[in-house]
Amino acid sequence: MVFRKLLAMAAVVVAVAAGPVKAGMLFVSDERDNTVTVLDAATLKIVKVIPVGRRPRGIVITPDFREVLVCAGDDNRIDVIDTQSLKVTRSLSSGADPETLGLSPSGKTVYIANEDDSMVTMLDRVSGKLLGRVPVGIEPEGVAINSDESIAVVVSESTSMAHFFDPRTLKVTANVLVDARPRIAVFTPDEKHVWVAAEVGGTVEVINSASKEVERKISFSPPEVRKEFIQPEGIRFAKNGSVAFVALGRANHVAVVDMKTFEAKDYIPVGHRVWQLGLSPDGVTLYAVNGLTNDVSIIDVASMKVRQSITVGRLPWGIAIAP
Repeated sequence: MVFRKLLAMAAVVVAVAAGPVKAGMLFVSDERDNTVTVLDAATLKIVKVIPVGRRPRGIVITPDFREVLVCAGDDNRIDVIDTQSLKVTRSLSSGADPETLGLSPSGKTVYIANEDDSMVTMLDRVSGKLLGRVPVGIEPEGVAINSDESIAVVVSESTSMAHFFDPRTLKVTANVLVDARPRIAVFTPDEKHVWVAAEVGGTVEVINSASKEVERKISFSPPEVRKEFIQPEGIRFAKNGSVAFVALGRANHVAVVDMKTFEAKDYIPVGHRVWQLGLSPDGVTLYAVNGLTNDVSIIDVASMKVRQSITVGRLPWGIAIAP
């Protein structure tokens, strides 16, 4: 009995020493409020609203889930949020107008799309040291990096291209013409392809990572939606690899795309002007960030139905998830 009590006391001491363990959290960038809204992933209650720089958009979380990085476009910087204290602890000088950003799989390198400079800026995440800059097309936005950091991709809105470059040499290796105003680039889980969402073109194009050729073009036709409102944005792949989810912008739907046929097999109605998507670590819940209704739609992946909507700040844009 005494031994069991000693074990219990030791467990308490270890728990206290380790510090409080936070439940899963959602970090949503609120472009008009200059804030990041933090939601408890279990209760969907607002935990905190964190002030950040002006016009926050792109947002990512580090692989160790200790920091969230958010682009403050009008302040030419990246604000870094500590996920334990939920405070901005430092800022990185990003170059002009950082629109979106990506992280190397190791979490060591930050890739920043500088919209006004037609550049991708690469920084050491810890020190903020400039590692290099890569000239690309006009108004770069979405950034994707493969797992061994041998290929990076950025799309340029006004040039309508996906630019492949080598992060080690800082050289562009291919320029792939895509549909008008591409906004997002995402590697498939096997990294054999890059999906590019073209907002004005209304399509998603599937590019072969090796040959740099467009192999597929995915079109969308949500019910009772005018064609010009179909504006693909964020992309997420289901954990089981069977479908992809595509935010359709002003069409106010999320498309469900069959990964074998490359056809949209379902459409999920969400809030107005759905920008970006997030997927829970277990793959059970999809989060759709709706810019014009100032909310996040909580979607049950099994049923493909919206479970509820949660109000956040004004003009929400991006989402990062801590398990």
